[in-house]
Amino acid sequence: MNVVPTTAPVAPAAALAERNASRLVFLIAGLSPAAWAPMVPYAKARAGLDDGALGLLLLGLGLGSIIAMPVAGALVTRFGCRRVIVPAVAIMGAALPLLGVLSGFTGLMLALFLFGIGVGALDCAMNVQAILVERRTARPIMSGLHGLYSVGGIVGAGAVSGLLGLGASPLLAVLCVVVALCVALGLAWPNLLTDGSASGAPLFAVPRGPILLIGALCFVVFLAEGAMLDWSAVFLTTEHDLDAAWGGLGFAVFSVAMTVCRLTGDAIVARLGRTRVVVAGALVAAAGLGLATLLPSVVATMLGFALIGIGCANIVPVLFTAIGNQSAMPEGAAVAAVTTLAYAGILVGPAGIGFVASASSLSVPLLMLAGMLILVAATAPRVLVPVDG
Repeated sequence: MNVVPTTAPVAPAAALAERNASRLVFLIAGLSPAAWAPMVPYAKARAGLDDGALGLLLLGLGLGSIIAMPVAGALVTRFGCRRVIVPAVAIMGAALPLLGVLSGFTGLMLALFLFGIGVGALDCAMNVQAILVERRTARPIMSGLHGLYSVGGIVGAGAVSGLLGLGASPLLAVLCVVVALCVALGLAWPNLLTDGSASGAPLFAVPRGPILLIGALCFVVFLAEGAMLDWSAVFLTTEHDLDAAWGGLGFAVFSVAMTVCRLTGDAIVARLGRTRVVVAGALVAAAGLGLATLLPSVVATMLGFALIGIGCANIVPVLFTAIGNQSAMPEGAAVAAVTTLAYAGILVGPAGIGFVASASSLSVPLLMLAGMLILVAATAPRVLVPVDG
């Protein structure tokens, strides 16, 4: 039983409106969490937290997201995407100002948990929306949508950082973001999908069939993305003695490469096919990790980080499209299962990399990750060919 009972084509004008609504939602989803990132040092200072306490605090966002995803999947299946997307954005809009003013650990933890609920619910619902719109319009859009998510992240972090740099308070900065969220949601709302099934859906569905394999592949790719987010700067400063002020350049190179490739990814997928994109992408990302870790050159490392971004860029969008081409689970439950597994990669990956690195060197877990990406390339045809039919 699918969320939308029919896959009949829609009129061109309606299809364009649905695609534009999806684009706005992905921008919102990228912008909101990125707006929180520049405020982390301010929250840390207000609450007087050390690094350990801050790490514990930040778990609130991930826990809220993981708890919300299966619930959102069931709600989307029953009530449609709009009735989940709108409350999810409202929750994020309510939590952001709290994150800009609260100074106690408990209050910040609860606000981050609330924020995570909105982030997780939106992540699930927007991907279901994208799957269904892509199917209804019969043209690839998933990579471009994920590219807009990346653009939203750049805009959100840049806008809040700029406002804070100009002397705005964290509260004023996030209120500007909330206004932008409201405007974007208001524009998207009329064309968000409303179709749901007549009967209820289970609160949690155990991943099965191709969904379990798709979730495992997403876990590895998200693990690679998390490694770049949390460890690229550390790698540059420890392995290449780069000044800490330049450590973030590695993640910037990775992010730009990924964003550009996602924005052009729909055309690439249409030309090469989904299976080739995933296989080639995983191999390119694995080669990037090998280049970054095995050659004693900052230039080689930066090129490797760019290759990781290029390779990983379109794997997850293609895998989410594959969710819509299977019949083992309803889209809502399937997306919830896959996103939960993927987020687990981001949550446990950085800690696992640190554990292995502490017993050897940072190059070792990164090379292990390259091996996992090679397994993704080997497994992808078994996952994508059956669901692509």
